[in-house]
Amino acid sequence: MIAETVCSAVSAAGLGIAVVTAYRKRFLAAARIAAYSLVPIGLVMTGTVQWLADTAFSPTAWAGFGVLGAAWLLFSSTRAVERRRGGTRKERREARAAGQREAVAPTASAPSLGPGARPATRPASAPRAESADDFSDIEAILKKHGI
Repeated sequence: MIAETVCSAVSAAGLGIAVVTAYRKRFLAAARIAAYSLVPIGLVMTGTVQWLADTAFSPTAWAGFGVLGAAWLLFSSTRAVERRRGGTRKERREARAAGQREAVAPTASAPSLGPGARPATRPASAPRAESADDFSDIEAILKKHGI
């Protein structure tokens, strides 16, 4: 009974604000405020407010919410443990089987020399041959495009 009275008062106040807003020539905002203010009275008329009030003061309903919270807590904690361990038993078996297979590029995982490390010696003729190859590739590309 109290909840219905409060919802009716909220709707009446909202419709009053909508009238004042329409008086100020803001009709779109007034229509939006009127729509929002009709929602509480609509909830009273459908019986939703009575159902919510009955649920709010029911110890059985609160126990049900507690059970649902415990279920959610169990689901989320088992998921967190599963992520930490690396998945389910089936997923671990598949990962172990994949790890036993031979790597596609075994040298790809070799450690780098570091940021400042360079080879100690270079052959004298190698840079000239490589640069000539580089320029011939560039010349071929330029000729292909007609430049």
